[in-house]
Amino acid sequence: MSKSKIWLSSPHMGGTELEYIQEAFDTNWIAPEGTNISEFEQDLENYLSQNLFVTALSSATAAIHLGLILLNVKPNDVVICQSLTFSASANPILYLGATPVFVDSEPETWNLCPIALEEAILDTISKGQKPKAIITVHLYGVPYKIEEIRAVANKYKIPILEDSAEALGSGYKGQKCGTFGDISVFSFNGNKIITTSGGGAIITSNYQLKQKIQFLASQAKDKAPHYQHSELGYNYQMSNICAGIGRGQMKVLDKHITLRRAMHDFYVSLFENIPGITVFTTADPDSFANYWLTSILVNPNETKNGINRETIRLALLDSNIECRPLWKPMHLQPLYKNYPFYGTKIAETLFEKGLSLPSGSNLTDLDRDRIKMAFIKLLE
Repeated sequence: MSKSKIWLSSPHMGGTELEYIQEAFDTNWIAPEGTNISEFEQDLENYLSQNLFVTALSSATAAIHLGLILLNVKPNDVVICQSLTFSASANPILYLGATPVFVDSEPETWNLCPIALEEAILDTISKGQKPKAIITVHLYGVPYKIEEIRAVANKYKIPILEDSAEALGSGYKGQKCGTFGDISVFSFNGNKIITTSGGGAIITSNYQLKQKIQFLASQAKDKAPHYQHSELGYNYQMSNICAGIGRGQMKVLDKHITLRRAMHDFYVSLFENIPGITVFTTADPDSFANYWLTSILVNPNETKNGINRETIRLALLDSNIECRPLWKPMHLQPLYKNYPFYGTKIAETLFEKGLSLPSGSNLTDLDRDRIKMAFIKLLE
């Protein structure tokens, strides 16, 4: 009998989610309204503890889109975006008819390089356009260089849209990710630290902005006894049922983070004495990473028999273990290859050598044994 699949990062229920879903059914709030939504938002606000306002939405992509609108991004404006990221970080720039400018990573956090960022800003300004926003990403749950990026943004008075899709629970100097941007977003997709099946959230600094988001996310309906629209709106609300899942997931968030970090420790131990394979780990004592996905770099010049990233991926696939190359940088994607890019080849090299390994909080000792034996078989 074939072995069951070990997934890269699958949903992990805590056990109380059905109670809140049942509440939605019992009260007949099977809609994008109801107490689950407001309570889920309140749970997130309490968790972040920075006097910020959370609005639950249908996805993190929707949150980035609305975030750019709040930052007044218009057609032909320039928005700077980290290149090494999932396409959802960049796609909303095109939704608005704006121009993405991509910036390379730095090797310590794999995130936005402050030096290349400033180069991109100066060159863009020299061509007659000041960037409207900077989209930063905490890749795989590892915080970007918070202070360095903020210093550059403040120097040129450019707001930061903080993409914390992968970083719920991560932090810097005791402050949670999702609170460092002028506007920030989370993802609750099925593969994230916690899930609402599909969903996201946007974090803003005042209640008036939250009200504006709620207005835009519900088709921008004017106050009238009939349906009247003076602005372009969107169908971006989260359902009360999905928010019920989120309420249950918040109860196990810290536990899930602990389990993800334990998977990271498992890989650190596994590859401790294996030449050519290194586990991506934050070296900054001020940074706390949730290690949403634990990733490795494979150097075929140092590994036994020249094993590379693809050798490992195919070997694990043969054992029914899912793994995945790192995000392909946006400036290498067919959709984005003709847009400006600033930097060297850090992101490109990371993509060529990097692999994300099964990291879910629901992985068992048996799963870890299978992963270990697959690597032993490959490496020996």
